[in-house]
Amino acid sequence: MRPEDWPAVARIYEQGLDLGTFEDTVPPWEEWDASHLATGRLVARAEGAVVGWAALGPVSPRECYRGVVENSVYVAPEARGRGVGRALLEELCRRADADDPGGDLRGQRGVDRPARSVRLPAGRPA
Repeated sequence: MRPEDWPAVARIYEQGLDLGTFEDTVPPWEEWDASHLATGRLVARAEGAVVGWAALGPVSPRECYRGVVENSVYVAPEARGRGVGRALLEELCRRADADDPGGDLRGQRGVDRPARSVRLPAGRPA
């Protein structure tokens, strides 16, 4: 996920607020960016358009929760029921494990990592 993806990500986020989230509104990019880890920011694209996103955020800054994260997975209404959410969650878990072999995701904010997207299999509608 890149900052330029935020308008599409925010639109999908807004569409998902009524489906079961702890948030009431979509925050501005800067606020969202500060509250999520650099590890595991993904977007799913179909025909170049963002159709879903996933990210990791720390559960708490308290030391006893070090390495414990929560995930967010949101899929655009037009792409639901087509495996986008599952693909995002599976890739999010895989990359979190690969990026964090010691199990400590703490302190990842600000790490310069390449932007990530999930490529959906050909022939699978989004």
